[in-house]
Amino acid sequence: MAAPLAATAETPAEPVERPAPQAASGRDLRLDLFRGLALWFIFLNHVPNNVANWITNRNFGFSDATEIFVFISGYTAAMVYGRQLDSSGVMVTSARILRRAWQLYVAFIFLFVIYLAEISYVVGSFSNPLYAEEMGALQFLAEPDVALVQALLLKFRPANMDVLPLYIVLLATFPPILWALKRKADATLAASFLLWLAVQVWGFNLPGYPDDRMWFFNPFAWQFMFVFGGWCGLGGSDRLAGLVHSRFILALSVIYLLVSLAVVTSWYWPPMEGLVPEAVGNIIYPISKTDLSVLRFIHFLALGVVVVRSIPVDAPFLRWRLLKPMILCGQHSLEVFCFGVFLSFAAHFVLNEVSGTLFMQLSMSVTGIALMVGLSALLSWYARAERDRTARKMAGQRGST
Repeated sequence: MAAPLAATAETPAEPVERPAPQAASGRDLRLDLFRGLALWFIFLNHVPNNVANWITNRNFGFSDATEIFVFISGYTAAMVYGRQLDSSGVMVTSARILRRAWQLYVAFIFLFVIYLAEISYVVGSFSNPLYAEEMGALQFLAEPDVALVQALLLKFRPANMDVLPLYIVLLATFPPILWALKRKADATLAASFLLWLAVQVWGFNLPGYPDDRMWFFNPFAWQFMFVFGGWCGLGGSDRLAGLVHSRFILALSVIYLLVSLAVVTSWYWPPMEGLVPEAVGNIIYPISKTDLSVLRFIHFLALGVVVVRSIPVDAPFLRWRLLKPMILCGQHSLEVFCFGVFLSFAAHFVLNEVSGTLFMQLSMSVTGIALMVGLSALLSWYARAERDRTARKMAGQRGST
């Protein structure tokens, strides 16, 4: 879609380099805004029995924050590394991509160890093994040596940690895809689409751990969202501008979003129960998140069209101070995502062991988001301090010569 479609979308870890400015005043703030919003939604969704997660987009349509993350990951990676490919060549750019994938892998292992330690401590201290079962940590407690090896292979992933391994795999396999996108963008997108389509038909996936499990986010399916984001980031969005700004496409998108809302509402609101006829249900269900079902992908596209039409790149409200906390979180997505995983389990523990009242649910939700914003603000301050120190050092060196 037109370059603005990127506003609707990453995983918790984007390339170290930031996107090139797209607006006259600097970078396209919509990228960070929606990435930060998705991080907040993921945190809220990861806290069970929390009334605040009813405001997240998963309750209003077929797609959710994962589509946003993966699309913006591909968009940003293609935009950043695509420029490096032009200036530094294939080998150097590929090495940089793989180095970033390695950094994400190290972050995943670190997160895994600390997260399992947190769960194990709570299970032992409160003699409640249900936490281990809920968070998918039973295998670790039963055979930690085997579970750790499986985690190193990205096959064992406790609850709430599935997105990061998906992005590691997508980024590690990105060098040849980027090269192909730069040369034959449409053909590369078509090949990615065919692989996604094959998954819808045959349902193949990567094995997980324990042996009866598969990857929750099937990389063979989700690669299409990632490649589609990369295709848009390298100019494909410009060619879709006519469709995005078509009144007919906008009308279709709005209708699809409303139908999706009605269907999802029928799942949890008794008066709407039975809205979907059985014959239709047999066709559309299951709306698989694991394999990125067609209905989820179309919902993301429809949402993207509406967002692009509603929020131009130079929208004045993007610079409101009220939105700055969300934008800051989007600018430090890896760190904020990892922190959010810890916070979500801590909030779940408090709601179970201390109090589960409505007030406490809202308090835990607001406190968690505030801590995520605080971390992102601290990281931004540190980055500015480092840049200032480097600038002063370089200025001093030039003055001495």
